[in-house]
Formats: sequence, structure tokens, C-alpha cells
Amino acid sequence: MRYLTTPDGTDIAYDDQGPADTPGPPIVLLHGLAGHMGEWDDLIPLLLSDGHRVIRYDARGHGASTRTPADMTRAAAVTDAVALIDRLGLPPVTLIGQSLGGLTALLLAARHPTLVTHLTLIEAGPACANPSLPGDIARWLDSWPAPFPTFSAATSFFGHEAWTRGLERREDGYHPRVDRDTMIAAVRELATENYWSDWSWITCPTLVLRGEKGTMPAEEAKKMQARRPGTRVEVVAGAGHDVHLDAPGAVYEAVYDFVGGRLDMRR
Repeated sequence: MRYLTTPDGTDIAYDDQGPADTPGPPIVLLHGLAGHMGEWDDLIPLLLSDGHRVIRYDARGHGASTRTPADMTRAAAVTDAVALIDRLGLPPVTLIGQSLGGLTALLLAARHPTLVTHLTLIEAGPACANPSLPGDIARWLDSWPAPFPTFSAATSFFGHEAWTRGLERREDGYHPRVDRDTMIAAVRELATENYWSDWSWITCPTLVLRGEKGTMPAEEAKKMQARRPGTRVEVVAGAGHDVHLDAPGAVYEAVYDFVGGRLDMRR
């Protein structure tokens, strides 16, 4: 694991795998709210097997990155991603983002179009403007019976071992590696803001993946297609909001087809 210190002093933990001289665009993975970069563990070997360079990181306020940064806006999240791309000297990249990480990816593609070749959004879109969201997130976090006494108890609660791997083990059990108020701050602007104008600025090819049992409304995906014809929308059968955890193979197949298979030699 390596670290990048951003202009505002936030430390971002990241992981960089695969050949640096790959002829295709590197792939940057962005996880969702209260998550961590380890959520991509099942997808990364599939991408590496095709020769891709793959970069993932813990978003500010998450995992091994600075726990309580002062700024948790989407603008700060975009700045972090740009700083990492610049630090690594990456050519234009393929972005894959889930949930809140997908929104960050969307905004990055809109505001820095020269940095992005392809955009994949997993259960993420520009609608937002949900006044109840901060309260919903607060209640969700408060429902965590932390510390969890055992690894299996945490996995049973979350439904995915990947979430449990994001916890911190202490003598009295497994604790969250996120701060409650920081997580609420991360979604505060989403209570009043939408990002449809940003959506209209995106110029790169875009794939939207919805879980059949996920939380992204089908109407939002249809509206995205209407505003940007050519946007590809696919529904992953049986998957919930965590499509990348429920069906990593299906995500891989969709991305493989979307970017042109084994590396995108056409770039």
C-alpha cells in the first residue's frame, strides 16, 4: 500500500498493480460510501489477467486514508482522484465507480474530460437531490451493532465478507474504519444537489450497470440515456446495490465488452 498526500493535507491510501507500460488505458476503481478499496479484490485478478494496469484507493474518510478530513465534498473527492492520476503520470484512464464512488467518477469525467477514455457507473447516476439521504445514512450507520464480536458475525450482518474485511480488529471485536459524522458529511450536498448538468458535459463512452435488486431507479437510467444517447445500460440479474460484490464476473464481462476486450488497442 502506498500513500498520496493531497494539496489539503489528506492522506490517500492506494494500490497500483499491473504493467506500467500497458498499451491500453489504466483502470481506476472507486468504491462507495463507508467502503474500502478491498471491495475490488474479486474483480482485480480478472482485469489483471487481460494485461490491464489497475489502480484503486481508499477515498478520503475511508479505510487507511485520513479518517476525518475537514472537506468531504464531491469536489474534494474529484480533486483526490485527479491528484492520484497526476502523481502516477497516468495517460487517460478508464473509470469504474460504484455508488458514491460512481458519482465521483461521473464528476471527474465531466470536469476533466481529457483524463478519461471510458466511464462505468455501477448503481450510480446524477439524480441525487434526496433530502432524506443524510438521515437515512445516519440511521444505517447507527444500526451497525459495532463492535462486532467475530468476523462471521460481521459478515452475517453485512451480507458480504468484503465489508467485514474493511473493519478494524481490536481486542474487543471488529470496529468500523469510518467516522459516522464524516460519512454523513460525505452525502450532505446530495440532499439538495443534482448533477444533471455534469452528466451533459461528459463526452466519453459510458456504461451504466444496475443491479436487478439494486437501489438505482430504472427511470434514472432511462433519463440518462435520453440526455446522452449512446449511453449503454445493463441490468445485472440477481444483484443488489453492491453489484461488484454480488456478481464480479458479470461486471468483468460487461467491462470487457465495453472497453474492447483485452486492452483497448484502438486508443
